[in-house]
Amino acid sequence: MSGMSPLRAWWVQRPPAAGAAVMATGIVSVGLHQAGAETLSRVMLLLACLAWAALAADFVAELVLDRRHWLTEAKTPGALTAVAATTVLGTRFSLLGRQPLAEALLALSAVLWPPLLVLAVRHWKERMPGAVFLGCVATQGLTVLGAVLAAALATAWLAHLALVLFWLGLSMYGLAVPRFEWQQVTEGPGDQWIAGGALAISALAGAKLLAADSARLYLWNNDDQGVLRTVTVALLVLDLVWYIVLLAAEVARPRLRYDVRRWATVFPMGMTAAATLSVEAAVGIPWLKWPGRLLVWIAVLAWLAVAAGAVATARGALRKTP
Repeated sequence: MSGMSPLRAWWVQRPPAAGAAVMATGIVSVGLHQAGAETLSRVMLLLACLAWAALAADFVAELVLDRRHWLTEAKTPGALTAVAATTVLGTRFSLLGRQPLAEALLALSAVLWPPLLVLAVRHWKERMPGAVFLGCVATQGLTVLGAVLAAALATAWLAHLALVLFWLGLSMYGLAVPRFEWQQVTEGPGDQWIAGGALAISALAGAKLLAADSARLYLWNNDDQGVLRTVTVALLVLDLVWYIVLLAAEVARPRLRYDVRRWATVFPMGMTAAATLSVEAAVGIPWLKWPGRLLVWIAVLAWLAVAAGAVATARGALRKTP
């Protein structure tokens, strides 16, 4: 790294999973929108867009100028955060009514998803951290954005394609479970939370598929709706169980030192909040509204704590880098 500026030297040392910062910020923006805090939601969206743009520029630069390094990073599960982050931003823009931009982000995600998923799965190992669940997260991110756009644009084929991705995402979760190193629950540096976050985004996907149905866009018959409702509620329950288990593990064995993988803790927290509020609206369980809103503000506090750690770490690295 000789000859590099301190800022550039710090930047190139970030791991591929740094995209989790965009995922976390984007989903907190979605949760704040659902909770009615629109101004703060848009501030979070702006921050997520700036981080996404910086990471996207570096992604393209490495692909063109340093393809060997790009391929090495693409083989890690963390590379799938590029897909997940893009779908989260697309979902937020769709909720803002910016459908052309959301469509463009869906198209970009759909192009990135197959090669990155294949590369990641081909390099799975026997005992892996929580990042192994990113295959499910990226796939369900496409489901969520596809379902939201299908509802906004009244496009039945997109909703049906999203349903296929929904079941594929659940299959990816099932394949990841045996490879997850369970010791990570008590020892992981932050990305162990993705084990629950993958269920949260799956529950959100189910809720958005249910919400996409309407009088003008008949999608699901009674049997389809019944299955989707049951699976969606079950996914949310399992996610909340994971949330409690992971939170208890954090209390029992505090890990207070900042790690970039802590963004992968904030993302599941925000996603659980968004999923809870979405299931409340789609399935009709009114009492979920207040727990969902509480979870939104817990995610905001977690975001602030991790952001403070990130800023402090970056400042320290800039001072030490020659």
